[in-house]
Amino acid sequence: MTSTLFNDPLPKAVLTDFGGVLTTDIFASFRAFSARVTGDPHAVERLFREDEDVSRALVEHERGRVPQAEFEQALAKGLRGRGTDVAPDGLLAALSADIRPDTRMVDAIRRLHAAGVPVALVSNALGDDLYRDVDLPALCDVAVISSEVGERKPGRRIYTIACERLGVAPEDCVLIDDLEQNLNGAARLGIRGLHHVDSAATVRALQQLFPQAFPQAFPESGAGSVTP
Repeated sequence: MTSTLFNDPLPKAVLTDFGGVLTTDIFASFRAFSARVTGDPHAVERLFREDEDVSRALVEHERGRVPQAEFEQALAKGLRGRGTDVAPDGLLAALSADIRPDTRMVDAIRRLHAAGVPVALVSNALGDDLYRDVDLPALCDVAVISSEVGERKPGRRIYTIACERLGVAPEDCVLIDDLEQNLNGAARLGIRGLHHVDSAATVRALQQLFPQAFPQAFPESGAGSVTP
């Protein structure tokens, strides 16, 4: 990671994550739910990492091989195993209840797309309704959703699909993602990374990388964290 923007050659296209980039922090929502139902804000995240059945169900759900209801059942069972009895029906909605659009980031991506910058949404799906209220054609040229293509981040194949559908080379792309593991996966193809930790910093970075989409002058400081 470096704190300076790469200069030459500048990227020609953008790949962007959805949850945690175009929305508020998804982990904050997970922790709020976990605190409400278990008293421990990190209980759900530990289940995702440490419980084999829950972790497997999550991966297979993201790949489109396990429906939402089956994943919710696995998560409810995992919570019961740790002393919290919750109904599986509606569990993902409750887990995601505090996720909201990040309007600043949504506007920035919309501006890029409107200016003719090739944009692909590259997202690991969570639930059946994650994109229901999202105007994807206004945001991107293509949407590469893990459950639809059977591949998930950080595996390289999902990024390859996005680049192929955009018609751009991986080395001409920058990926915006809140998870470093996803940036590292893309980097194996030569895709440069913009680590999203703050919408204001990410937007400033995009303004410098794609000035044609942001004709107004903006400050150059606090440009975000970009991998060369």
